[in-house]
Amino acid sequence: MTEIRRIHQLEGTGIEKLAAESETEGYRFVRRLIDDFESGRNRFGEKGEILLGVWEANGRLVAVGGLNRDPFTEDENIGRLRRFYVSADSRRHGIGSLLLDAIVSRSTDFQKLVLRTDSANADAFYRKNGFLPVEGHPEYTHERKVIRS
Repeated sequence: MTEIRRIHQLEGTGIEKLAAESETEGYRFVRRLIDDFESGRNRFGEKGEILLGVWEANGRLVAVGGLNRDPFTEDENIGRLRRFYVSADSRRHGIGSLLLDAIVSRSTDFQKLVLRTDSANADAFYRKNGFLPVEGHPEYTHERKVIRS
């Protein structure tokens, strides 16, 4: 059983362990999430922004991901998926898709979501989850229109 919760404070979430794991894979963006959160540069607290985590039943944080207003544009209708990471042993079990769906479903302030990745595995994951590749854009590699029902 997993639980998705909004993260308002990093203390006590287990994010340090997730950051350490991500760094062993060569990814620094979870550490940047912590650094930016602690410095106040980015706390995912502006209108429409959110930071979510996924916890296993044993209380272990296994995934994290956030949504910001895209800082690379003046268009307030564009949200940017940021700092999205799933623990290696939780991949291919639907955790990433579950987290991504939760973020997208809460993206009520945005008409389009964008992200940047240079990973072939992440590219395949985002394509599978409705993001389309974008060629030649200087600030993002994938986009997805937000459809409201």
